[in-house]
Amino acid sequence: MGLAILGFSLFLRVLLNPLTKPYMQSMKKMREIAPQIEKLKKRHGKDKVKFAQAQADLYKQKGINPGAGCIPYLLQIAVLIAFFSVFTKTLAPDGDPTQRFNELLYPVMKFAGGESLNTQFLYLDITKPDVFNIAGFPFPLPGPLLLLAAFVQFLSAKITAPYEKIQEQVAKKTPQAADDIQTAMQKSMVFTFPIMTLLIGVRFPSGLAIYWLTFSLTQAYQQYRSQGWGGLTPWLKRLGLLKAESMS
Repeated sequence: MGLAILGFSLFLRVLLNPLTKPYMQSMKKMREIAPQIEKLKKRHGKDKVKFAQAQADLYKQKGINPGAGCIPYLLQIAVLIAFFSVFTKTLAPDGDPTQRFNELLYPVMKFAGGESLNTQFLYLDITKPDVFNIAGFPFPLPGPLLLLAAFVQFLSAKITAPYEKIQEQVAKKTPQAADDIQTAMQKSMVFTFPIMTLLIGVRFPSGLAIYWLTFSLTQAYQQYRSQGWGGLTPWLKRLGLLKAESMS
């Protein structure tokens, strides 16, 4: 069952790739025109209406669609909801998962008598959360796979935020409070999803963590191939892992 989740996660990434590619291209173009956006902010000052119109015109001129990534991400959410349903109905730790699958599958897909699902994967039983229970501790601690899934989601979010520093500088130079709110939201989103992964993962079967980890790894790789290291660039520079000419 663990290998089936891995295969499905990779299949889903391949399936969504044609939908995600336009979004990646738009993000790359937005990074390139960031200095022009800053000039528009300075030019229009407090007039938000004129700035929004000028920004929309610039996006249209450069062929940028900021909403190009909505469809694949909506599909991801739909799949995640379906996974929650499958895990809660079929992979719950109490009961026989094979029997529960048979209750949901079409007749031609049902498991035959004597057949059963293999729910062991690495050190996990994927019907149970990936957690450590310590005697005397009030709540379970996330296990290695769950921590890795949250960490990869954090890296993926950082790679998708290549303009954070530029937008922070622009926000400081312009009086609009909305600029500071937007910048703060972008920073918070980097931590929101990994924290949600940990909070949800300690309560749900570890098969969900396998999906999150596989999908986040492939997403981070695709983002790197499309737009470089993004928001991770300053960190990699401090660690000496990037040369100066490689950080464009």
